[in-house]
Amino acid sequence: MAYLHVDHVGKTFPGVTALDDIELEIEMGKVHTLAGENGAGKSTLVKILTGTERPTSGRVMIDGEDAADHSHLYKTVAYVPQEINLFTNLTVAENLFMPFSRSHHGGMVFRRRQLEREAQTWIERFNIAAQPGDKVGRISISDQQLLQIARACTNESMKILILDEPTSSLTETEVERVFRVVRDVVEEGCGVVFISHKFDEMFEISDTISVLRNGKKVDTQPASRLDEKQLVKLMSGQEIQTDTKLQPVNSSGGREVLLEVEGLSGKGFESISFQLQRGEILGFAGLVGAGRSEVMQTLFGFLPASAGTLRVEGHEWRLGDTSSSVRNGLFYLSEERKYHGVFPGQSVRRNIGMALFDETSRIGIIGSRIERDRVGFIVRNYDIKTSTINKDIAFLSGGNQQKAIIGRAMACNPKILIFDEPTKGIDLRTKMEIYRLMKGLAERGVGIILVSSEMDELQRCANRIITMYEGKISGDFYIEDATGVDLIGAIHGHGGDGNAA
Repeated sequence: MAYLHVDHVGKTFPGVTALDDIELEIEMGKVHTLAGENGAGKSTLVKILTGTERPTSGRVMIDGEDAADHSHLYKTVAYVPQEINLFTNLTVAENLFMPFSRSHHGGMVFRRRQLEREAQTWIERFNIAAQPGDKVGRISISDQQLLQIARACTNESMKILILDEPTSSLTETEVERVFRVVRDVVEEGCGVVFISHKFDEMFEISDTISVLRNGKKVDTQPASRLDEKQLVKLMSGQEIQTDTKLQPVNSSGGREVLLEVEGLSGKGFESISFQLQRGEILGFAGLVGAGRSEVMQTLFGFLPASAGTLRVEGHEWRLGDTSSSVRNGLFYLSEERKYHGVFPGQSVRRNIGMALFDETSRIGIIGSRIERDRVGFIVRNYDIKTSTINKDIAFLSGGNQQKAIIGRAMACNPKILIFDEPTKGIDLRTKMEIYRLMKGLAERGVGIILVSSEMDELQRCANRIITMYEGKISGDFYIEDATGVDLIGAIHGHGGDGNAA
């Protein structure tokens, strides 16, 4: 008998059926993947499996008992959310073992040295680039993501580990590190529920794949019996072309130079020099810690520069001032939408409308009709799926939040858009929509920098790819000439300067 059995579970909210008669069995010593597009019901199901939501119908059976009657059973289900959920003002060691009661560190006496000694073992197991006493707010987003997984595994009661998009900010090297841990957990006899939009990962790590669509389970199959084409059709209900190239046309040379970076140095990188042409998508690839995001945040002004110059359209650019960047048309779209992109608790209208203040206000008073019409236009133009513009943006899917952020930025007529992991946690169909949006923006003359951990994404969208290794540029490649071997070699510090001029 399966350790965790989802027994005909349904969940309704006012006017919405989120889950409809779901039945699943999660076995010990196996990896069971939940696949489905954004809005398919995966998140609601996870909330029910972890006890944070109660089903409207059906029940969750854990170890043969109805969890509704034995709530302590939920302690055996460890969950790692897609979004970073750590205490940034506390140390790595403190985050690893909180709450201390579930990791034998509870009681009247807090033994910091013992805590840090034990933390070191977990840090080494996950190869996290940090020390036990480091504040979490000062380590990279990718290391924070690894730390979240490690924290779940410190739960001594864990029988089931749920991983929700655990590799969304990780490169192939870091993904393999996570998979080694997943295999260790499985070998120890635990069950793993794996949620991902990355097909190669699903097929590599999964024993079983269940597909949800519109709140219903449409199929459960051994992973060995499915291929990507079949999985796409099960998830979307239709065939989607997945091999389409979406680079902007006529951007391989001879265009106007829009952005010039010379000798830029800052936290985690040094002597970065490159050019971005108008209408080009320029990709940035590299391992975790290579310095890609730090370079982009320094260009935007969020982080200070220690050296270097920046010119836009031939004019010297003021570094270290995000307000100046926005006023002059340079926007950075962070990989952490929840913390640096959207304003949760505020409506779609307010999230987009704040970029329209000059256009929709007179003497400091916002004209509600003008704002409503302009926001409505952006929602339609960028195909943002929401029942109303007054809906809290936190309730939109990740892909629709991302399109809202893009629409808000475009309302300010940007010259340069920096996308940092723009499709993190987003399903294939919405990814393709965002790729087409980027292509269309570039062909309208916007210069786009695309930072991504997915080589397929870079090769699909970018005209040119710059690789980084240990804070320095290790290659510069025109996409039509670069091979996967060239790119992988460069992000690991091997090879020359590529083939770009």
